[in-house]
Amino acid sequence: MPWVSRVIFLDWRVHETTNGAVCGMNLFDIIAILITISAVFSYINHRYIRMPASIGLMLIALLMSLSLIAMNHLGLDLVPRVTRLLESIDFSDTLMHGMLSFLLFAGALHVNINDLVREKWAITLLATIGVLLSTVLVGYTSSWVLGRFGIELPLIYCMLFGALISPTDPIAVLGILKTAGVPNSLETKIAGESLFNDGVGVVVFIVLLGIASGEHQATFGSVIELLVREVAGGILFGLAIGGLSFVMLKNIDNYQVEILITLALVTGGYALAQVLQVSGPITIVIAGLLIGNHGRFLAMSDTTREHLDMFWELVDEILNGVLFVLIGLEVLVLTLSMNYVVAGIFIIPLVLIARFISVGLPVGVLRLKRKFTANTVRIMTWGGLRGGISIALALSLSAGPERDTILTVTYMVVVFSILVQGLTISRMVRQLPTE
Repeated sequence: MPWVSRVIFLDWRVHETTNGAVCGMNLFDIIAILITISAVFSYINHRYIRMPASIGLMLIALLMSLSLIAMNHLGLDLVPRVTRLLESIDFSDTLMHGMLSFLLFAGALHVNINDLVREKWAITLLATIGVLLSTVLVGYTSSWVLGRFGIELPLIYCMLFGALISPTDPIAVLGILKTAGVPNSLETKIAGESLFNDGVGVVVFIVLLGIASGEHQATFGSVIELLVREVAGGILFGLAIGGLSFVMLKNIDNYQVEILITLALVTGGYALAQVLQVSGPITIVIAGLLIGNHGRFLAMSDTTREHLDMFWELVDEILNGVLFVLIGLEVLVLTLSMNYVVAGIFIIPLVLIARFISVGLPVGVLRLKRKFTANTVRIMTWGGLRGGISIALALSLSAGPERDTILTVTYMVVVFSILVQGLTISRMVRQLPTE
């Protein structure tokens, strides 16, 4: 994998100077700045704006970034300073090899595994066939749109964009579902799909990136082998380390040690998954489901369960805050060509249409065998949010015009998804009949 290199909590790749400083700041300075900004923005949002936390933080950070850009045009040279801070943070590594394992585990802890089993066929089809279908649809339609605006992007890179934008983001989805009021069966489908489809999406992304870079020629056999190793390997490895952790938790009754065991499971498990070349995200999701269901009720006392839930809820909220602030600030490092922006505006509805088709076809097939909640396709289409994972994958591409195009369009889709879809999904659920 192009971005599989290390797994350290909040791993910022930095450019060292001769005295070991990081663009004038060390790692502690960077963490201090981000947490301070997140805390201030959280206060502003909670005190005055009162939006859902993740959306409010991203909106404030985005508005601040746009204000800095405006002031830069007025002669106040502030953008380069903030840009240097952002360039000292490898967003891709920070999320994919730092935050993601913690956020996935925290989200999976509270997903009912029995509900997932009941919806297994819907989740499986949406996380596999749905992602592949959406990748192709987005790839071809975005190629056509970009061509109309004179942007020459090879089809393979358009497919690469389709692969990174098609999976729904579990971090964004799980955060919004907490307050959306979605019926339980539908919530399980949306949450389950988001927890597993990023693993499939990353595999597709890796294959297409190898073709685009000329590193290898993908054959049907090699793609299936990669898919099986990543997905099936991630499931088996997640069961193995989750089961081992379950046994350890069951044999003791000390919440400090038990929380430390779950931390080791998340950090060590994700790191070892990368060494074994299996899907780290799927590994952590499976382990989180096992600990969150069997572990919480069969291996923990009430005291441990209370402390564990509180600890991981805090981890989830803090990292979500920092992540969505970073997403809002990333606009400062984009190549804001007007052609890219206008093309992105036209691509947003195409991504939604591709989502509608890639959800509608599997659900339509399954309707022949079972009953679905009314308006399932419409709610799943609008509730399929994109987030930081898509941006992280776009940022992992090598520098060049292809990366600039894909990153700008990806950012626009993500911002629309979080701000518009995220803020209106609750209203849609209330207005549409779901019986």
